Amino acid sequence: MDRTSLILELNNRGLSDETASGPLYKRLAQALTGLIQEGLLKPGTALPGERDLAGALEIGRVTVRTAYRDLLASGVIESRHGSGTFVSQHVERIEQPLWRLSSFSADMRSRGREPAARILSRTVSAPAPEESFLLGLSLDEPVLRLDRLRLADGQPLAIERAVVPIKFLGEDAISEGSLYDALAAKGFKPVRAQQRLTAVTLDPTSASILTVKAGAPALLIERVSRLADQRVVEYTRSHYRGDAYDFVAELRIGDDL
Repeated sequence: MDRTSLILELNNRGLSDETASGPLYKRLAQALTGLIQEGLLKPGTALPGERDLAGALEIGRVTVRTAYRDLLASGVIESRHGSGTFVSQHVERIEQPLWRLSSFSADMRSRGREPAARILSRTVSAPAPEESFLLGLSLDEPVLRLDRLRLADGQPLAIERAVVPIKFLGEDAISEGSLYDALAAKGFKPVRAQQRLTAVTLDPTSASILTVKAGAPALLIERVSRLADQRVVEYTRSHYRGDAYDFVAELRIGDDL
C-alpha cells in the first residue's frame, strides 16, 4: 500500500470524523491495526514518519507518536534504529516436543520449512572450567566454539552457541548444515541429551540479530548431548525467540497417585 492509499484508508476509517468518540490517537491505532489484520499493510511495510503522517492527516504529531507508542508496546509494529517504523514480521509459532532429541535442521524439514544457518563466530580454544567439567575434558583439550543464527524460511528463530570437542568434529567439519548430521558423519551420533529451559530477556545485540526489540522474551536452552557410550559430545546454549516457540511435554500420572 502506497502513502496516498494509506492516508485515504485511514480517513475512510473515521479519523476525519469530528463526531466520532474516543481519543484520536486510539482511533488511529485501531485503524492501523485493522489495516494490518486485513492484510492491506503487509509485514515489513515501512510506515510514514510521525511528522509526515501527522501532516498528511492534519492531526497533531503527538497524536501519531502516542498511537505508534501503543502499537509498539503491543508488538503490532516495530522500530528499527536508523531505519524507521515497520509493520512487525509475523512469526508462525512452533510447537517443540521436549521428549524427542532432534537437530534444528531435521525438525524444520519435518515441518516443511527450509532450515538455514548463518555463522556468527567460529573459533578453536581451550575449554572454560565449566565446559571442561560438562564435556569431561582436561583444560588443555581444544574445543570448537560455533555460534550460529538459525533460520527457517529465512526467518531468524534462534541463536545457537555450541561447544564441541575437536576430537569429535575437527575444525572445519561444519558450516551451514546440521551439527548432528556432521557429528553422525564422523561416527559420533548423539543419542540422548539433558536440557534445561530458562525464561530470559534478550540483550540488545542478540535482539538485533533475531530482529526483535531489546528486552524481548526468549527461552535459553542449555543442552548436554551424549553418545551411546555416555561420552559428552556437545554442550550448547541457545536463545530461542519467545514469540516463535512453544515447548510442550506429555505428562503421565505417577503410580503412587
